[in-house]
Amino acid sequence: MSKKTIVVCDHIHQDGLDILANDSEIELINAADEPKDKLISDIIPLADVAITRSSTDVDDAFLASAQKVSAVVRAGVGVDNVDIPGSSKQGIVIMNVPTANTIAAVELTMTHMLSCVRDFPYAHNNLKLDRVWRRQDWYGTELKDKKLGIIGFGNIGSRVGKRAKAFEMDVLAYDPYIDPAKATDLDIGYTKNFEDILACDIITIHTPKNAETIGMIDKAEIVKMKDGVILINCARGGLFNEDALLEGLTNGKIAKAGIDVFNKEPATAHPLLDLDNVTVTPHLGANTKESQKNIAIQAAENAIAAAKGIAYPNALNLPIKENELPDFVRPYLELIQKIGHLSAQVTKSAVKSIKVMAAGPVADHIESMGTFATVGVLTESLGDQVNYVNAEFVAEERGIDITKEVKPNNSGFTNKVGIKLTTVDGTISIAGTVFDDTVQRIIEIDDYVLDVEP
Repeated sequence: MSKKTIVVCDHIHQDGLDILANDSEIELINAADEPKDKLISDIIPLADVAITRSSTDVDDAFLASAQKVSAVVRAGVGVDNVDIPGSSKQGIVIMNVPTANTIAAVELTMTHMLSCVRDFPYAHNNLKLDRVWRRQDWYGTELKDKKLGIIGFGNIGSRVGKRAKAFEMDVLAYDPYIDPAKATDLDIGYTKNFEDILACDIITIHTPKNAETIGMIDKAEIVKMKDGVILINCARGGLFNEDALLEGLTNGKIAKAGIDVFNKEPATAHPLLDLDNVTVTPHLGANTKESQKNIAIQAAENAIAAAKGIAYPNALNLPIKENELPDFVRPYLELIQKIGHLSAQVTKSAVKSIKVMAAGPVADHIESMGTFATVGVLTESLGDQVNYVNAEFVAEERGIDITKEVKPNNSGFTNKVGIKLTTVDGTISIAGTVFDDTVQRIIEIDDYVLDVEP
């Protein structure tokens, strides 16, 4: 049996390299130090699987050279620099490593919070660089009894909440997509009213980056905050409108900010760096020895599994080329995922159940419909943490009941697919069909008949 070639495009921890090197069925090419043009032109064509980080874009040039590649493992969470649709069309599975840096991100958030309230960076520079001993200049405040607002209460946000409770803070969580019990079971308050968060002393954000969350904190939100608020963003650049943040810090509405991520990176010329009331770090969320080790190990193990055809852990896409479903089914899979996403966007509430319905020949593939629908629903709240492999498992973990029903085809359409989404606040039903093989349309929302592009 010939060896499979795994190309490591960017630097990863040695433990990950060792796993790859020690597998007798794997040929390792460590190209982390190669010029990018040589990597793309000479090395990627040799790869069966590639491991990338933020320094290597999976773009048109990469894909043009990746004729043998069956999978790409993104050694990290974000896939902003990966062309997922293009990869799917080429039959390339995209995988990420979404949880290996959780603790690192949580602890960095707490570090920024403490730095803001106690002025550590500035007191340090004043003494070490300027050789000035002026204790009277550095009167901070305590976290104890301060109200912390957490936007996004998932894997990272909930752990920040636990640690904040250890500091005796009053913690309030905002996340319309979780069961409130997830917060209250930790003795943490829960609100569905975003303006309750704006009244907190300190606000930290831990959401995916998507159309709903980009600029989630903007000028209008900052105006409603209490004077002297502290803002923390160690999640994704762009969740705070940086112009509004700069204005708030300059006019004193915002007392301090701790920022690890920027909308455009590297941000060496960003005006926020000129302010004395901002603590900044260069996107260090995953930069701990433990995190880098965990990321490398998981990336290596996932790459080996993919190279051997055993599994595709944390797959973010379903390659069209290798999908054995009939051609007519594929647009319905895309449609049911869009319907799931739309239903979650409309309801903005904790999901209790997902009922997937199909009528016509497409109903023979109801199981696949269920997977795609679940991904669509959960992506709104979980972003990169949910994929086609783990979607139904994640739903089960969250107590979401998934049912699939084949219905009689009496609608007048050749095929029809739909979802009934039940949340803690009510239900919504959305159905759609495909015309002329590719034209996707939503044809029903609850009892209303319509014809709109999803």
